[in-house]
Amino acid sequence: MQKKVVVLVDDRDGSVAKQTISFAFKGVSYEIDLSDQNAEQFERDIEPWISAARRVGGRLNSRRSTPCGDAEAKSVRVRRWAREKGIELSDRGRIPSAIIEQFEKENR
Repeated sequence: MQKKVVVLVDDRDGSVAKQTISFAFKGVSYEIDLSDQNAEQFERDIEPWISAARRVGGRLNSRRSTPCGDAEAKSVRVRRWAREKGIELSDRGRIPSAIIEQFEKENR
């Protein structure tokens, strides 16, 4: 049996990409493959614009889509806060509720 290996390459710097991010701008939909580091930078750069924007429609049906709107902005802030506090937290996936509660308690 033959196997096929697919390796995602970061569209910005050529490193190994860990995720695909979908977004739209001026009516055009885009996808970009990014390493975790570049994905975090993308999220930090777009967060001020997302937090000021209105959400229209629902989430796109893409199996590799990322959270959007306020959820994305909050997760970026929670992950940044956790790193500053020395709390181990993965760059992707669900953030444990205990960490979110601790973040909210300290940032009221």
